[in-house]
Amino acid sequence: MEQFSTELLFWKDPPENYSISADRIVIETEPGTDLWQRTYYGFRNDNAPALLMSSDREFLSFSVKTEFDSSILYDQCGVVLYQDSENWLKASCEYENSDFQRLGSVVTNHGFSDWATCDISTEQRAIWYRLSRRKNDYCVESSFDGVHYQQMRICHLWAGGGTIHFGLYACSPGQSTFRAVFSEMHLGECVWTLQGDNT
Repeated sequence: MEQFSTELLFWKDPPENYSISADRIVIETEPGTDLWQRTYYGFRNDNAPALLMSSDREFLSFSVKTEFDSSILYDQCGVVLYQDSENWLKASCEYENSDFQRLGSVVTNHGFSDWATCDISTEQRAIWYRLSRRKNDYCVESSFDGVHYQQMRICHLWAGGGTIHFGLYACSPGQSTFRAVFSEMHLGECVWTLQGDNT
């Protein structure tokens, strides 16, 4: 199967300041950038920078390490799968306050987003994410050491079949900016298996 390569990446809403090398990507976020559709808040935001690659593999896993110095409400960076403005998923750590930040995921189907979170310490400044695909079903996991992963959610994307577009993103919904660093990107065979299945 194809491997992760920066030569295959393309931007959705590129930021003004970024750098890309073979093993390290840096994004400096811009104020007022976000991904969210309708639910509860009513607004529709679709301008977060995302650096993506495409694949038609029905079974795969993509992992990435994120490092961040966010300090303003809702600053976030993580992994994303973006089909179009109304069908996507993301997993990230969002800054909340000096006491805690929110490790969470958002799934958007047919133009409506949800948000599932758990609170973690603000001392955590590096998180690994792993996104796995089994056809139209997806599993998102996170890790604090890059070795031991914990499930964040399993979901279905109605527009998540065929060719998908996935990678990394960073944004600052408020009037702030921060530096997000991505490394240890890996694309490989799906590690999310069904019991008794060797696919």
